[in-house]
Amino acid sequence: MHMSGIQIADDGLRNERVAMGQEEEIERNMGVQPLDGIMTEHELGNHALVAASAEPMTHKAVQRARKGRRLTKHMKQRMADALNLLMKQKGVEIERPWVVKDLFTY
Repeated sequence: MHMSGIQIADDGLRNERVAMGQEEEIERNMGVQPLDGIMTEHELGNHALVAASAEPMTHKAVQRARKGRRLTKHMKQRMADALNLLMKQKGVEIERPWVVKDLFTY
């Protein structure tokens, strides 16, 4: 069904990408990230990272980061900063502070 140049999918949702001729979709799910492995190795839960963060962060954002759902650069940096702060609070010695490219593959 077509309405004003926008194709409506059978489920009723607008599919603007098809209407605009953009067939390539941005990959949003990047798979489990290294952040998840680090947190699991150190037995850290999502709440520990949220509680350690100096900036606003939600449990949902941490879960999305661990599972590889695409985040903004700023949110990835928040995750790295919170993890470094948490390790310092727990007294865990690390060679160097974690940076975004250590925690995410994208």
